[in-house]
Amino acid sequence: MSYHLSDTEYKLRPTQALVGAQMLFVAFGALVLVPLLTGLDTSVALFTAGIGTLIFQIVTRGKVPIFLASSFAFIAPIIYGVKTWGIPATMGGLAVAGLLYVVLSFAIRIWGSGFLHRFLPPVVVGPVIMVIGLALAPIAIKMATGIAGDSQIMPKWISLIMAVVALGTTMLLAIRGKGLIKVIPIIFGVIAGYVTALILGAITGQSLVNFAPLTSAPWFAVPGFVAPEFNLAAILYILPVAIAPAIEHFGDIMAISGVTKKDYLKDPGIQNTMLGDGLATTAAGLLGGPPNTTYSEVTGAVTLTRAFNPAIMTWAALFAIALSFVGKLSGALSTIPMPVMGGIMILMFGMITVIGLNVVAKIGNELTDARNMVIVSVILVIGVGGLSIPFGGGFTLAGIGLAGVAGVLLNLVLPKETVHIEPDADI
Repeated sequence: MSYHLSDTEYKLRPTQALVGAQMLFVAFGALVLVPLLTGLDTSVALFTAGIGTLIFQIVTRGKVPIFLASSFAFIAPIIYGVKTWGIPATMGGLAVAGLLYVVLSFAIRIWGSGFLHRFLPPVVVGPVIMVIGLALAPIAIKMATGIAGDSQIMPKWISLIMAVVALGTTMLLAIRGKGLIKVIPIIFGVIAGYVTALILGAITGQSLVNFAPLTSAPWFAVPGFVAPEFNLAAILYILPVAIAPAIEHFGDIMAISGVTKKDYLKDPGIQNTMLGDGLATTAAGLLGGPPNTTYSEVTGAVTLTRAFNPAIMTWAALFAIALSFVGKLSGALSTIPMPVMGGIMILMFGMITVIGLNVVAKIGNELTDARNMVIVSVILVIGVGGLSIPFGGGFTLAGIGLAGVAGVLLNLVLPKETVHIEPDADI
């Protein structure tokens, strides 16, 4: 049986397995970064990425060549949620966040996709995405300088060398890399930083890499699934964060449509792709994994390889599920030095901010409207400043969640007057 990478119809064949493994390799770096940063189980993240992709394929009838895995948009709320309410309650909030996508998918069926742009325009979504990246900046800097909590766990100069090597390698390959190397710069950045840590450890006589998690891990291990708890405070804190990735979903589907020259917004329809994304995220929350999102890295790989057959993503999902039971893999990932991850995060969190900035740029000259300037300003200061408002009963709305709610409300209540502020006006 012949196999053509240009196939766009779902046809599952054994000959696609190698290409599927390659797609997982492309997604792997970003996929495991989220659990490594948030304290979740990397094996569970692999498992839920695989299950989430399969759920998405079932809902969309195997028509879209896309892979779902850990969402960076939820890193800050997961870290805060785990610290404040614990992992089970945070998982409950994430599971409900997935249901928001489901609700949006049915709303699209009823009113069409236009209502999302009316209630969640770029002037709201862009700043919220920017806040997600900016709120994470202190975490990246602390990791890059060897600070865990309030403790300096390794010399700052050594930490910075590891972080700079990891960051520099990732940046260089992202800009100058060719072929598949260009879409997997994170993996090479981590490897470069890891090797640097080993060299610096040998030179200074310090133990910069802890191999205990690897040596003690079994070859076969069931992922550490966590049952969710549904805490209203955690749910209401996390739920508004889902607004940004829900809107980004449109862009991801448009991107893969442009690559394959098939309009997935119409067939299987954005309402079905949104439903698949939401059910995948809810499934992840119910099992103890990070929320899922459509991966642009994999879309880039699809563009390079011309591997348009959606069945290839089935193989990637199956490999992810299989690897989730390899205990040594999770152990090896746990040995990556914290400053190496910090160096990567400086770039990744900055890129989240730039994505938000790009969304805001779509407003164009209308950004100078007093109304739009007010909305953007309030969202940014509330989100980055970390404002929190207690509502009683142990519930507090804060940070990104509060910024998202404030943006939506301001967009609904502020009058839409067009009052321009001239660039040379006196302030």
